[in-house]
Amino acid sequence: MNVKGLATGIGSLPLVDAGEAVKLVFRCVPHIPFWPQLPKLNAREGMVAQFSENLPGLKMDPGGLRFAPEDREKELEEFYEKLIFRDVDYFEISRDFASGLYAFDEYLERADLSAVKFLKCQVTGPFSFSSAINNAEGKVILHDKVLMQAMAKGLGMKALWQVERFKRFGKKIIMFFDEPYLACVGSAYTPVDRNDVIEVFRELVEPLKGSGCLVGVHCCGNTDWSMLMEAGCIDIINFDAFEFRERFVLYAENLKDFLKKGGIVCWGIVPTQPDSELVPEQELARRIGEGVDILSAKGVDRGLICERMMISPACGLGTLGEARARDTLELLGRTAALIEKAF
Repeated sequence: MNVKGLATGIGSLPLVDAGEAVKLVFRCVPHIPFWPQLPKLNAREGMVAQFSENLPGLKMDPGGLRFAPEDREKELEEFYEKLIFRDVDYFEISRDFASGLYAFDEYLERADLSAVKFLKCQVTGPFSFSSAINNAEGKVILHDKVLMQAMAKGLGMKALWQVERFKRFGKKIIMFFDEPYLACVGSAYTPVDRNDVIEVFRELVEPLKGSGCLVGVHCCGNTDWSMLMEAGCIDIINFDAFEFRERFVLYAENLKDFLKKGGIVCWGIVPTQPDSELVPEQELARRIGEGVDILSAKGVDRGLICERMMISPACGLGTLGEARARDTLELLGRTAALIEKAF
């Protein structure tokens, strides 16, 4: 699968007009457009709250998202009943929680899709999701194995609901799990190790694989990238190539097998720090070229590296100002065009 230089976004944008956000997406990344998450529009569109509907014990009120079950065991029982009967519609993400998703859907209905290669969707990953919510005892539910498993399964169904919704447009779906928490794996302060990550993701993506979509994992920090390459269920790895290129290339041996088996690397090459100057597309392309050279020198097939290369911003753009976010996406588009010609 040749995806050389194709660009997409991570998810969040700072705009508050869903229609304008979708137009910006299609203008800047027309080959792999994504539905925009709009956290500045309202609290329900935050990274965790957005995917919380109908997950056991979670309640969204004016004070924010909280774990407040009326009857924990009963809610878990009802939740698993929906899972067992594969009630995908139960895991719908409503318009109140994802205005960008519905604006994206409506745009697809009337747009010329001839340039579109893939449609990209996203869900917050189970480790990042569960590390952001406290249980009734005030401890993060990541430490509660029962709740952690339920949240992971629920998020997988949220992903499947998106795939089922968008497959009618006849384009292959890319589903990203956004997992900044993976940067903590291996630390003495986290209960999660690499085997936990591999086990959870293998179970999480099984129904998605049956739907034919590609599954990606985004982590904007440094992590043990080998665990994702070795999991055998992840198609796309998205890393911050601007800050962590030197760390990523240390996994050249793992990358050889990952690419040979059809894996794709999405280079998060456009930095997203709000106070930094924009880096010209020529410099960004040069940095990727250096990364390719390093990996090639380590024995990774250069042709495969380039053929299986997507690009993106280093992270979501939701915390930026509108003008900076627009400039960043436009820069991403120019960088993609340059890579397509130069590599």
